[in-house]
Amino acid sequence: MIGVDAISELRLTTLNKLITKFTTSPNLKLMSMFGTDNWESDNVEWEGQIGNRGLTPFVSPDAQAPKVSMSGVSLHKAAAAFFKEKMWFNETFLNNLREPGTDRKHYDATKLLAKESKGLRNRCDRRKEWMFAKMLTGGSFTYKEKDGIKVSVDYGVPSSNLVTLAASRKWDSGASRNIVEDIMDANITMSNNNGTPIEVSMCPSEILKLMVLDPSIQALLQKSSFGSGDLFANPTGVLGSLLHIRNFMLYDEQYQIRSWLTAAVTGSSTTVVYVDDASDYEVGATLRFVDTSAKTYEDETITAVDEQAGTVTVGTAPTASFKAREDYVYMTRKFLPTNKFCMFAPIVEGNKIAEFAQAPFGLQRNYGMYVDRDVTWDPDGIYIRVQNKGLPVLYHEDAVYTLTVK
Repeated sequence: MIGVDAISELRLTTLNKLITKFTTSPNLKLMSMFGTDNWESDNVEWEGQIGNRGLTPFVSPDAQAPKVSMSGVSLHKAAAAFFKEKMWFNETFLNNLREPGTDRKHYDATKLLAKESKGLRNRCDRRKEWMFAKMLTGGSFTYKEKDGIKVSVDYGVPSSNLVTLAASRKWDSGASRNIVEDIMDANITMSNNNGTPIEVSMCPSEILKLMVLDPSIQALLQKSSFGSGDLFANPTGVLGSLLHIRNFMLYDEQYQIRSWLTAAVTGSSTTVVYVDDASDYEVGATLRFVDTSAKTYEDETITAVDEQAGTVTVGTAPTASFKAREDYVYMTRKFLPTNKFCMFAPIVEGNKIAEFAQAPFGLQRNYGMYVDRDVTWDPDGIYIRVQNKGLPVLYHEDAVYTLTVK
């Protein structure tokens, strides 16, 4: 293999330009709504606020100005989350980047390098999107810090803004369900909290379907200028107008968690599955077993996850058997849970309610996504690594409202 520095595509400046010039996927809507800022250290501290509508008191011109306290401010502190991964390129691939007299091979290898680099960028962006989704829909999330210790960040969203509907009110089966009233109650709560009504709502197709097919909503629209035909042709626009939500968004973007099997799975027997990384798997999700040689798969429901033991338990053992280190499992989930309807006001009194706090990392105090490389000699090859460090922060804790509707 020729010297890595002689391959222009593998120079650090080129790699970083390659990664950063890729635009963030337009499908990742949450992280694009809020800005970023650089923090001085990885100890992220911010002040959350509830309410903001005080009045300056009347006083005599010759009297001292009364002292006012900061309204509902709470101090939050958390360590920035560090996320990174690397990809291996062997000497055959690297030499094809500069193989003499073969422009096509050079082009093919360069194209593959660009494709894989973009994949690393997308995966890194999706982790940021995941954090924003957890913050907005649940008010907290858990992640790993130094030495694999798990820590949690709680954004202090009031319990009155994280509402789980009673069984009789569930949007899919509740005998007394009333979708319009539930959203109006949310709007009233938001307005009473900080004077800002719901500006944005987001839901996956599973929730949109319940709303479109709800008899009470269809009855209301038949009496309006929209009519049921427009509801099916433009569901988010019609529902947004009906519910007085300026930006009603359908959001179905997904992420995938994939792991290699570290122990064999015996057909019709094994329910405790050993994987190389059990992080991010969730109870209730579907775990897909993939046979790489037969190109077949089976789906089972996850009933338990043990990250320390590296196991994912499924309710029913798969019918077929799967091999360790050859076959794998994966879980696909939507960023927005399929049982939640999320609402928020992105701006309160001219200020964004949230942003991403970028923390410094590495000896050069890098901020944001950064690419580096490591050359190995046995076997010959190179690792390309993508890193980032930071944490979403929420300044207006009561500007978020989430309904668990089924």
